[in-house]
Amino acid sequence: MGRGVLDVSNLSAGYGSGSILQGVTLEIGAGEIVAMIGRNGVGKSTLMKAIMGVLPATSGEVAFMGQPITHLSPEQRAAMGIGYVPQGREIFPELTVEENLMMGETINRDKRGTRYDIVYAYFPVLRERRRQLAGTFSGGQQQMLAIGRALVGAPRLLLVDEPSVGIQPTIVLEIGEVLEKINAEEGLTILLVEQNTRLIARLAHRGYAMDKGRIVARLGRDQLTNQDMLVQYLAV
Repeated sequence: MGRGVLDVSNLSAGYGSGSILQGVTLEIGAGEIVAMIGRNGVGKSTLMKAIMGVLPATSGEVAFMGQPITHLSPEQRAAMGIGYVPQGREIFPELTVEENLMMGETINRDKRGTRYDIVYAYFPVLRERRRQLAGTFSGGQQQMLAIGRALVGAPRLLLVDEPSVGIQPTIVLEIGEVLEKINAEEGLTILLVEQNTRLIARLAHRGYAMDKGRIVARLGRDQLTNQDMLVQYLAV
């Protein structure tokens, strides 16, 4: 295994007796924004769950900051400094915005203090409506809240799964700006699963393409800004 922020080696995982991930290997260095692209159903979200420990690995290894974490629970991984924004957001609709953000305090709890200041600076609407029930938010605002919840604990690595799904383009642009700024200003390392080609082109420094549970290509910045190139990996 390497010594990057995240090192994944020959990782396999699946549901029941089926294996979706087929020996995935990748690495992410400090301060990178790396995109994971591919058609629906190729294993991108499964990979994110396996990295976070939500889905146990059947073989292979995952290391974070040079430390093996393959057999750690999701809670233990979060405490080490991994933030996770799942597909579908998974906020708590019956809780207030502030109460949802408090859930993020378990991230990186052994290393640094909480960072509500950063969350409110990047997402002012969350401060303005912190007493409001999260379930009354729009889809875009809920996505901001999900990202904010992951940022509260000042993670070293942020896993973001399809942040643009079901969100109007102006909010997608705003979310993209925040991720770009926090990467530049705070040095946050980000693994981004996404199919929005504009968001990929804006944010990602480099990327990987997946198909049928495997990494099939490594993509440089020039390829990620080439719409025709991206479409060949995203087309159904």
